[in-house]
Amino acid sequence: MTHEEMVALYAARAAAHVYNLGFVHAGTLYGVELTFAELAAYFKADRASSNRGGYLKVRIRLHKADKLALLARATVLGTDADLRADAAHNAGENYERIVTEAAGQRWVKDSVPFWVAGDLRVDGREVQVKLDGAELTNERTLSRLLAGLA
Repeated sequence: MTHEEMVALYAARAAAHVYNLGFVHAGTLYGVELTFAELAAYFKADRASSNRGGYLKVRIRLHKADKLALLARATVLGTDADLRADAAHNAGENYERIVTEAAGQRWVKDSVPFWVAGDLRVDGREVQVKLDGAELTNERTLSRLLAGLA
């Protein structure tokens, strides 16, 4: 499966209506709501290490110029230290918790597939939460999706 095929399959099956993308700039944690088309501008093809199977991944990567451009639309959610506040969880999980709690909801770590639901529901919309550097999807996850469709 190519990078483009992976992105197309993800887009066709994603349950999310919008994406909340988090990033750190100058020590401040920001979040910005994007459509899938807007988020796609930041996709990069990547591979897992050969020890992990070398499968293809789609990552979200922001450059400094991207962050500067997004600042006008972004909301301050805290500091970079907040991403490490709960040592039992990684930065992405902590970001998801911050966004969920900012929406007035209780966060619980789960592993609901992207094609079933977003990470949270706000105003009737499914929201997928991602932090800069996060993996959007990978070949193994998409294979699980396709196996369920067969």
